Amino acid sequence: MQSEKLRLRKIQHLAHEITDEMNKGGVLTHLETLIPVIDNLSRAIGDLTDSYGKYSLDYVEEKVENAHTLLFNKEKVDVYL
Repeated sequence: MQSEKLRLRKIQHLAHEITDEMNKGGVLTHLETLIPVIDNLSRAIGDLTDSYGKYSLDYVEEKVENAHTLLFNKEKVDVYL
């Protein structure tokens, strides 16, 4: 099993790739893709900002990976929620 630091670095790397893709300057018009991407990222952020400081790294990792997969049109089953 990966250490927590490595998992966090992977999540950070995926988030940076998503940010770079969103800021490329192209027109993003595929709402059927963008809405679930935003939903997954919002869920990850919502979990991380739990006021009790309790979050699931598995959940955050899954949601960021799902958003990345959707944005880059990679094959993966059940990535929407």
